[in-house]
Amino acid sequence: MQAAGPGVPAAALRFMRYVESSPTPFHATATSVSMLDKAGFVKLQESSSWDDKLQLGGKYYYQRNQSSVVAFAIGKKYRSGNGVHMVGAHTDSPNLRIRPVSKRTKEGYLQCSVETYGGGLWTTWFDRDLSIAGRVIVAQDAAQSSFVSRLVHIKRPLLRVPTLAIHLNRSANEAFKFNQEDHLQPILGLADTLNSAEQAPVSAKHHPVLLTLLAEELGCAADQIHDFELSLYDTVPPAAGGIHNEFIFTPRVDNQLSCFCATEALVDSVADEASMNESGAIRAIALFDNEEVGSVSNQGAESNLIWSMVNRLAVLPVQGTLSPHASPQSLIEQTLARSFLISSDTAHAVHPNYASIHEDHLRPKINAGPVIKTNAKQRYASTAVTTFLLRRVAQKANVPVQEFEVRNDCACGSTIGPMLSKIMRTVDLGNPQLSMHSIREMCGTQDVESKIRLFTAFFTSFDAIDAMLTVD
Repeated sequence: MQAAGPGVPAAALRFMRYVESSPTPFHATATSVSMLDKAGFVKLQESSSWDDKLQLGGKYYYQRNQSSVVAFAIGKKYRSGNGVHMVGAHTDSPNLRIRPVSKRTKEGYLQCSVETYGGGLWTTWFDRDLSIAGRVIVAQDAAQSSFVSRLVHIKRPLLRVPTLAIHLNRSANEAFKFNQEDHLQPILGLADTLNSAEQAPVSAKHHPVLLTLLAEELGCAADQIHDFELSLYDTVPPAAGGIHNEFIFTPRVDNQLSCFCATEALVDSVADEASMNESGAIRAIALFDNEEVGSVSNQGAESNLIWSMVNRLAVLPVQGTLSPHASPQSLIEQTLARSFLISSDTAHAVHPNYASIHEDHLRPKINAGPVIKTNAKQRYASTAVTTFLLRRVAQKANVPVQEFEVRNDCACGSTIGPMLSKIMRTVDLGNPQLSMHSIREMCGTQDVESKIRLFTAFFTSFDAIDAMLTVD
């Protein structure tokens, strides 16, 4: 991380460290898991029974696909059928991903063939110092009878997508147009570079020098590498900026900011033993993969990741919590009716050079607090009920909140909120940012702490706040 300078809030510094260690969803999940481990959360396996492992006051987590994680803490006064109070976010961001067959040589250059992931501002990926991170399937023994998925994070510039000189494209400053298949392929090296390596099972599909580099990073032989999922990322570290260090310039604000804040808030809330002793709910975070491509995957928000957790916890048979008079299905339905989700993503801050894009009275500002996002067409899931409850939480936390809704003549993005609102009450919330979906984004240093405080208050006080409102 670059030197932050004076006056940068501690929470902003912690977030920048989180991003620097998390170039991919696999790494973001691992970074959140590290925070949970340090706080004493117990790892569970989805493939095993939890019945003999869970207890009131306990704190747990489980992963799926190494790219999604769910963590939860059980209040001491929890009873079967009570609600789950959850913050949901996503670990993925738009990026370039190395193809299953990436070996490409053209005009004397070694190139890695890549595919676009998500709706990125791909012009921002040109002329950047790029490297590679992801996961690799590696044989653990000489007989190659057992395998493990290991994370890799190469921390030096390896690749570049160069622009065409202005002398050869005089209209570039008028409209930078390019073909994503032909012009967005990065250069790895020169073809006369020694491109031989210990023969690996995948050497026919990828440059041997790339496999050798991966093997060196992992401390294994090239022939132990059997498959991988690798993404490109910008090697320039996060930095605080602005005349008073009021900004953060960094990759992946969308949506690692929410992942970091959710994880830290859950950890902070569990450290409050008094609130845990009085809590009758389950506090949870769910960090999903694949939101940027629609969430339709085994590790996305459209999967059974949350449904599975609710099914298990709604009928939790610990210390007399299971009612003898209610069927399991009835308890599950009660839990869903009593649950609440903050769908946490990012929000569009007003842009001084494009202010007319925003509706006159709905112009979120950086460092002015989280943003409640509303859309009549249900691209966001907020309702009058869920926004009212969220505002009460914000008052409890002494955190200001802003409002956002798109103009009628503008398209609207979406989040995991609408799809999860099918099963529980949901509000859409986001921190304001600029340059959304660029390789380098921008948010406020003060907004990080505000979101953590809001989420912590949600976990510690929502039981009482929810009881204030009656909706028939």
